[in-house]
Amino acid sequence: MTLHPVEVRSSADLDRAFDRFLQERPDAVLTFSGTLTYILAKRVASRAMGSKLPIITPYRETTEAGGLMSYGPNVPAVFRRAAVYVDKILKGTNPADLPVEQPTNFEMLINLKTAKALGLSVPTVLLLGADEVIE
Repeated sequence: MTLHPVEVRSSADLDRAFDRFLQERPDAVLTFSGTLTYILAKRVASRAMGSKLPIITPYRETTEAGGLMSYGPNVPAVFRRAAVYVDKILKGTNPADLPVEQPTNFEMLINLKTAKALGLSVPTVLLLGADEVIE
């Protein structure tokens, strides 16, 4: 496997990245977690489908919008947990006294409609391990 990192710091960078993907034709695209890729989840999925590229992200929102697969924490659940911290701080708890938390529940989604549109078959073992399969 050969990795070709592409830095994306803005929505314009996202467009340039997909233009580059169209030239280089990678076998797949893997995104990492970040505010930009979360906010632009639908656009990322749309560009991936328009480029006929399977994309794997940490965000279910991208998979729901047409990405191939996602594995990561449930972002709304993480935000709800952050609200608990905000509440404690507003009630006088010193932020330095609060423990750092990381997500403990991760979910895997697979979009079979996208796999079919891209001409890909998803191994049964992967489908059995998925928390949700979009058909």
